[in-house]
Amino acid sequence: MPPIELYNEMYTGDRKVRSHYAAFADWLRETSPERIAQNRHAADLLFHRVGITFAVYGEASGTERLIPFDIVPHVIPGQDWDVLSRGLTQRVTALNRFLHDVYHGQEILRDGVIPYDQVTNNAQFRREMIGVDVPGGVYAHVAGVDIVKNADGQYYVLEDNLRTPSGVSYMLENRKMMMRLFPELFAQQTIRPVDHYPDLLLETLKEISALGTPDPTIVVLTPGHFNSAYFEHAFLAQQMGVELVEGQDLFVQNNTVFMRTTQGPQRVDVIYRRIDDDFLDPRAFRPDSMLGVPGLLDAYRAGRVTLANAIGTGVADDKSMYPFVPDMIRYYLHEEPILNNVPTYVLHKASDLEYVLENLAELVVKEAQGSGGYGMLVGPTATRDERERYRQRIIDAPERFIAQPTLRLSVVPTFCGTELAERHIDLRPYVLTGSHTRFVPGGLTRVALREGSLVVNSSQGGGVKDTWVVD
Repeated sequence: MPPIELYNEMYTGDRKVRSHYAAFADWLRETSPERIAQNRHAADLLFHRVGITFAVYGEASGTERLIPFDIVPHVIPGQDWDVLSRGLTQRVTALNRFLHDVYHGQEILRDGVIPYDQVTNNAQFRREMIGVDVPGGVYAHVAGVDIVKNADGQYYVLEDNLRTPSGVSYMLENRKMMMRLFPELFAQQTIRPVDHYPDLLLETLKEISALGTPDPTIVVLTPGHFNSAYFEHAFLAQQMGVELVEGQDLFVQNNTVFMRTTQGPQRVDVIYRRIDDDFLDPRAFRPDSMLGVPGLLDAYRAGRVTLANAIGTGVADDKSMYPFVPDMIRYYLHEEPILNNVPTYVLHKASDLEYVLENLAELVVKEAQGSGGYGMLVGPTATRDERERYRQRIIDAPERFIAQPTLRLSVVPTFCGTELAERHIDLRPYVLTGSHTRFVPGGLTRVALREGSLVVNSSQGGGVKDTWVVD
């Protein structure tokens, strides 16, 4: 069989440099290997010094790792980004309309666009939120949408992350790193900025205060320093100039949330929470949770505090709901989707299940509620034994899985040791929604550092790159 052609972001099929990479290619050609090696080493030292680490759940040691950073950027032409930004706005708007609908009139279910049981039996559907009005009807104030480019050169949405999307701190630190180490590259071309993201986030959080307070008190709620994304929680709180709190720092009185301070209790208006629904309020959800705030749901339902993101957003980003997002766009916005979905098999359908079981070797199978690259099967790279074990898991509970064709994700040259090699990437832009939609151009580019791997998650051996949108 001839080798499968991949879309190379930097080079055309005949190895000519694409125009949006011209400035970087010139720099790479003119810079000595010694200086490149020196700057790569400096980047590692700076990441250590700043403390940009992540923990991997399930590792007995509990030690934190440095996330690998590659100095070859992912460069996106400005006209491509303009299309992506319109598609992202459209998609997140429809998802917010869907969330409001399923917790109120449920018209999309009554009209048969989405099966009723698909939503109401979903583990992320929170009946406690039925009839609860949230400010502006916005549920997902911060969304991370995973985008890939296939071998055909087209962009596809791989996943919607609406609960507690992470990674934005890496996006910001990657840019600071590149500007510090390679200032000449930024002087030679117009690279759209991303450093104003904390300002946009703060502006969004101020807008969504339930009581419309002109200067609301905002906090970032973290599970604590053992969480894998704790660095990001602390980073964003510091960048926005707001308090970083844990559940024990807050209490509820008369359906109002207060923060304990040395000057006495201070009312809290908006909570940017980085804790999953189940752990937010031990009175309402898991009684064994030590991370949340007793009575928080009552205060939220009473409209005395705003949570970003809203409780119950998970029903819209469950992977079994993903195939219906194009239908949501058509139903609520009366528009055709700007960004394509990846064709998806929903395994509770008998015909889809039969096809997937016959073609496991060619497909990617994911747990509907999985994340972080865990619990998935990449058929073409799995062994026969791995496929057979996964086959049995599917047969035991087909409703827990979806399957997709194996995309040939685009590649970007990446330093592996001292040599450049092609490695697969994806892109996670961050979409902020308050009174309107905002984002910074680009996002977090994740790269699969293992040869041939399509799994870009840092917990699975992936790294990160700076993302440049160039004009």
